[in-house]
Amino acid sequence: MTYSDYKKIFKQLKAKPVKMQKYIKHNTPKSRKYGRATKKCKRCGRPGGYISKYGLGVCRTCFREIATSLGFKKYS
Repeated sequence: MTYSDYKKIFKQLKAKPVKMQKYIKHNTPKSRKYGRATKKCKRCGRPGGYISKYGLGVCRTCFREIATSLGFKKYS
């Protein structure tokens, strides 16, 4: 179940608070302590291709967009 699917059903459960609490208890995505899903891009939120070197905290595609403004130079 994706995060967006988890949030969509709230519209139906607003009228039934007891059922909503039970739904939230059993269906919230669990918080990660380690692994790929813990680090996400600051700009777009993508978990894959994360660059943490030099304190950047962006994914590789966002890095390509903002690299020249950060002072990185492309060689070759």
